[in-house]
Order: sequence, then structure tokens, then C-alpha cells
Amino acid sequence: MSEKPSVLFVCVHNAGRSQMAAAWLTHLAGDRVEVRSAGSNPGKEVNPAAVEAMREVGIDISAETPRILTVDAVKESDVCITMGCGDTCPVFPGKRYLDWELEDPAGQGVEAVRPIRDEVKTRIEALIAEIAPEKTA
Repeated sequence: MSEKPSVLFVCVHNAGRSQMAAAWLTHLAGDRVEVRSAGSNPGKEVNPAAVEAMREVGIDISAETPRILTVDAVKESDVCITMGCGDTCPVFPGKRYLDWELEDPAGQGVEAVRPIRDEVKTRIEALIAEIAPEKTA
């Protein structure tokens, strides 16, 4: 893994889970990690319930837009975390792949998205502790 690890979050629409995960990682790890997110079949906009759920914890993802998954995004990432996109993520030797089984927030209200948001945060905190712990003096 490079000195500054890079993480790619992938879900089908890049509109909910992967957007929340990218936002949490950016928020909690700051510049210690390079963060990307993409979708195998990106939606038109980020899920409004995901935007609202993240706004409730002080993180604004309203300006984000879903992006298409590219081979280059995978090649440039140390860790690829899929969230329900099945086999659409290209696999390259030397990369670390994780599959996080999380409920899909598509079509759900903010009440249903809050527990997904919180589960994503818990997983992100564990990921940071593993790949980019804060350096102590």
C-alpha cells in the first residue's frame, strides 16, 4: 500500500452507500487517505435521503454527483470496497478487495437510511484504524 492509501467505494448507482462511505472517510481521515467513489450503473443524482441523513451529522454531500466506474479508478486504488455491485468491479492483482453487505437505501426515506449511514461510519472507523491510523508523536 502506498504511503497515502487510496480507497475506491463502488455500488451500483453511486448514489447512496458509496457516497456516504466516501464522505465519512474524507470527514474522518482528512488528507491521510485518497478517496474515490463510483458506480457500475450511476444514477442521475445522489439519493436525497442519503443527503439528508448525512446533513444530520454535519456532512454535506449535496454537491456530489454519481460517477461511472472506470478501470483506471480501480487501478489507481489500493483498496476497493464494493457494496452490492456483484461482479462488475474489475479485479487486478495486488489490490485489496472488500465487499460490504449493506442494505440499499434506494427508494427509502431518511428513517431507513440512518441505520445504513451509522453502519457505514462504524466500518469506516475500522478501516481508518487499519490503513491510516493517526501518527502519534
